[in-house]
Order: sequence, then C-alpha cells, then structure tokens
Amino acid sequence: MATKTINAEVLAKMFLAGAGNIEAKKEFINELNVFPVPDGDTGTNMSLTIMAAAKEVTAIEQFDMASLAKAISSGSLRGARGNSGVILSQLFRGFTKGIKEHKEVDTVILAKACMKAKDTAYKAVMKPKEGTFLTVARGIAEKAVELAETTDDLEIFIPQVIEHAEYVLSQTPDMLPVLKEAGVVDSGGQGLLEVLKGAYDAFLGKEIDYSKIAPSTGKATLKVSNDVPADIKFGYCTEFIIMTEKEFTEKDEREFKAYLESIGDSIVCVADEEIVKIHVHTNDPGLAIQKALTFGQLSRMKIDNMREEHQEKLIRDAEKLALEQAKKKEEPRKEMGFIAVSIGEGLNEIFRELGADYIIEGGQTMNPSTEDMLAAIDAVNAEHIFILPNNKNIIMAANQAQSLTKDKEIIVIPTKTVPQGITAIINYMPEADAKTNEETMLEEIKNVKTGQVTYAVRDTHIDDKEIHEGDIMGIGDTGILSVGTSVEETTKDMLAQLVDEDSELISLYFGQEVSEEEAERLSAEIEELYPDADVDTHFGGQPIYYYVLAVE
Repeated sequence: MATKTINAEVLAKMFLAGAGNIEAKKEFINELNVFPVPDGDTGTNMSLTIMAAAKEVTAIEQFDMASLAKAISSGSLRGARGNSGVILSQLFRGFTKGIKEHKEVDTVILAKACMKAKDTAYKAVMKPKEGTFLTVARGIAEKAVELAETTDDLEIFIPQVIEHAEYVLSQTPDMLPVLKEAGVVDSGGQGLLEVLKGAYDAFLGKEIDYSKIAPSTGKATLKVSNDVPADIKFGYCTEFIIMTEKEFTEKDEREFKAYLESIGDSIVCVADEEIVKIHVHTNDPGLAIQKALTFGQLSRMKIDNMREEHQEKLIRDAEKLALEQAKKKEEPRKEMGFIAVSIGEGLNEIFRELGADYIIEGGQTMNPSTEDMLAAIDAVNAEHIFILPNNKNIIMAANQAQSLTKDKEIIVIPTKTVPQGITAIINYMPEADAKTNEETMLEEIKNVKTGQVTYAVRDTHIDDKEIHEGDIMGIGDTGILSVGTSVEETTKDMLAQLVDEDSELISLYFGQEVSEEEAERLSAEIEELYPDADVDTHFGGQPIYYYVLAVE
C-alpha cells in the first residue's frame, strides 16, 4: 500500500534520524575535505549545526508542523558553524518555510519545500560555485519537482530522490577540478546525502538510536553548587518558558521583572525571539504563572520546594549571570568594540593587548557557531562592533550573526587569517568613525601575506604537489606553497615565496609543539636570510600549526 503523506511526528523522527546519521558519519565526511590538513571539519560543522536543531526538536512537547519547522529553522540557524553549517542552516530555513503551514506533507509539498531550500541557500552564498554542497541541493530539488509530477507515492519518491542525489554527488569531481585532483567528492554534498539516508531509514521504520540527541536546555548551562542557604525567604524555585504570542518588548520585560520582584527574588528573565525564559524564587508560584499567561502559553514548567530539595544550587550561576548582565547594562555603552576569533593562548593575549573586548577561541578544528557570535555580541557593550573572524570558514557565521543583531551595528572585517586580524586591529584609529575604520582595515589587510606550517593527515595530490601522510606543508593564502619533511626547512621554503623586495616586516608566531629555543633559532636564520626586513617572533600557542607567519 502506497504512503502518500507524512505527519509532523514522522517527519520529526526522520529529521532526528538524519541528524544521528551525520553525527555517526562526520569523521568520514571530514576525511573528504580537499586539503589534506587537520582542518577537515565539514562533517563536524554540519553535525554540530544539525544537532543544535535536533535538540530543539526533542524539546517539543506537542508536535505540529509549525512547531517542528520553527525548532529546525531556529535551532540550526543559531547553531550554525562554518560555511557548511551556515549553508545547511539556510537549506533547513527554506525547507521549513515550505512545510510549516501544512498538517501533513506529500510529494508536491516536499518538492516545493526542497526548491525553496535550494533557493534560500543559493541566495546566502555570495558567489555560488558548482561542484559543491549547493549543486547536490539543486539536484535534489530538481529531481523532487520532476518526480512530484509523476508520482504521489513517497515510497517511490524518496529513494529516487536519494538515488539522484548520489549521482549528482558522484559528478562533483568533474565540475570542480580541485576535487578531481584530490580524488574526492564534495564533502558538504556527502553530508547532505547522509542526512537524507538517515531520514529514509526512519521513514522505513528502522530502529534508530537517538541517545546522542538530548533535549535542549537553552543557551546557558547552569553549574551546580553544593551550598544551600539555611534561611530561605522564598520557598519555591519556579521556572518556565513563555511561548510569546506577540512581541515581548523591553517595556514588557521591565514591567514583568518589576512584578516578579514584588512577589519574590532571584529573578532571571531572558527573552529570545518568540520565547522568554523565567526563573523566580517565590512563596506563590501561581501568581507568577498567572501573570505569565497574559503573554502567551507556558511550557517546561518546574516548581521545586527548596526547603525539601536542594534546588537552590541549580540557580547560583544563573543569579551570577543575571547580576553580570545587570552590571553590564548599567555601564555606559562605548562607541566601538572588537570581537576576535583566535586559536591559541599567546595569540589570545596579543589580541587582548591590542584592545579586543571579547575573544572567541576556535579555528580550523572547531569553528565558532552563530550562537557563539551572538553571545559575544551580547557581551560587548558597544554601539559599533567589529568582528574579526580570522578564518575563511568563520566569515559566514559572523555575517549570519550580523543579520540577526538589531540593536548594535555589526561590522564584519573578512579576515581569513589571524595575522590579517592582528593587522586590522593594529590599524584601528580611536579618533575616527566606524566607517573610516572599516575602510582602513579592509585596505590594510590586503597588504598581509600569510603562511601556515602544519602536517598532512593523508596521502593526496594537490596544487601539482605529491603529498604523503606526515609530510610538513607550508600553506599560503592561495594554496600549498611548500612540502617537505622538516618544519624549519619547509617554513623557509614557503617564506622565500612570500618575501619580495617591498617586504618590510616578517611576523612569526610559534605554536604549542614548538619550543621557544627552536623558534628563536629559526628567527635568527630568517634574519640572516632577509636583513632588510624586521623579524618579530611571538608565542602564539596555537595547536595544529607549528608556525603561523605574516609578511608585510
């Protein structure tokens, strides 16, 4: 008997199964990255993105298509990491727009949703390139539309869409020479295929392990303390989430907080788009709940008698956070601030000394999410905030955070390397306005040539170079510049291709696996090779890369 429709509950199971499958296959997807360096993070980024959405899905108490769509869209958007994660979040965003108004979906609705997903993702990428993640998404959408005209049976529709996706993926090396040279298919496309395969398994009724997907608990993780006050003035720890039915304004927030203060203490009120998280200690939880119902429906309610149970410890960090937030809001907002993504203890300190207000630790092996960016933006009390992604895979997440921020001007300086970020912040002029500083930074980072020295994790052939596992590679802004077996010799070989007669400064940042003595010895050799250039050597503390260097 043909299956012609899917309800929200089944679709949720399919989505969770897709998330679980990409989580299980992430290392395989990572291995498909073109460059044979330990920055193989496509699978990790896609997994973290979809798992953020999956946790939102598992927190849904009553399934309908609208709530499912919102959980998938919002969860993936905020959890998006790296270019692949951002693109995946945009696919989900478009797809959910196509299904949210329906009680059940059929082949026609699914086809339209797939097309909407493709269109949304293509719009999000400045210069779409075929042979990538997007190409596979387009192939899925086009095949879905074609099949919807000839069949209404999902048991025929879904496997044929997957079969076509596999075919399109197999063609990506012919569309993108760099894939063919490395002997791999597109990693993002492979990740999308794994999502579909996992979803199909759930559709067929196969047993799926959902143990790795835990319900979302919100943005903050509360740490547990063992101290319980001996004298508790307000006896009931009351928590709930308001699903707002209209905009929860700043005026609403102030008035609701004032009301809660009249009936209790230890108040935390955090608004996030269409939900408001509430915590209060009170002797009459009913009053808090009654007032909250005027703003919308309630979910995830929890009332604990703190005199009987030691639930006070659950809130200690939340209270601390609330105090910090209150203190931050009391401070006058400064004109301009900086957020920098950094990759090592030494580099973190350099950015701080140069005036960065907030450091996000992350890089090739762990790209910060849009959520991480939003948290940093919230923490920096400035009218204009410059974000220095310092990695090409983080720029899209920064741009996405920019689009989600309404109360501050966010300026993303598209720095692709840490040295570019250092140059950008060095050239900041406090006396100039934000626009002038943006223009100056954009111009100055053009003058920075970057090199990074690391090791290969597998055999491959790329940039006309034969590379073996364990080889040392010097990677420049445009590709692999040198390959060897010695860190020092490979570094000098790469440097010879970066330095020209106009070069005045060589900055050397040594990583975790390099001793200060080794760095100083290499620095002295570089000074001898380039006597007309100044050589600055600093402890970077970065993992993976023996040296990160800049030539200006």
